[in-house]
Amino acid sequence: MEPHYYSVDVNWIEDRKGVMHSPDFNPQKSNQIEVVTPPQFPKGIPDLWSPEHLFTAAVSSCFMTTFLSIAENSKLSFTSFTCKSSGKLEQVDGKFMMSEVTLEPSITITDEKDMERAERILQKSEAVCLISNSIKSTIKLITTIKVGR
Repeated sequence: MEPHYYSVDVNWIEDRKGVMHSPDFNPQKSNQIEVVTPPQFPKGIPDLWSPEHLFTAAVSSCFMTTFLSIAENSKLSFTSFTCKSSGKLEQVDGKFMMSEVTLEPSITITDEKDMERAERILQKSEAVCLISNSIKSTIKLITTIKVGR
């Protein structure tokens, strides 16, 4: 496979705030995201996306899209998918790092006989997720599978 490239541009606005967008997207659509230093740091700004949130979101959203692909290929019948995620920032050897991301996916399947298969698909999704495989952080997976319609 040929390499793929994904472009993101960040422009500083003021204080500890910038705007991020991708030239890969249609310029007619709003594709800007404000990014800030998180409030846990000096001059941080609350209630806006930080690099730490985006890092956690990258892991979580990649896990979801990987799950959707594997579930479709496996013909797993499900009616809902949600995933809570939490990224852990800490100092390791004197440097800040996102050391861990906990993913808590919850899916509702239509047939109880698919419980074990659904769990295997969730586990495989985490194992082959390209973002998870591209980072040093530990990924913890805490799954919930319900049966319903």
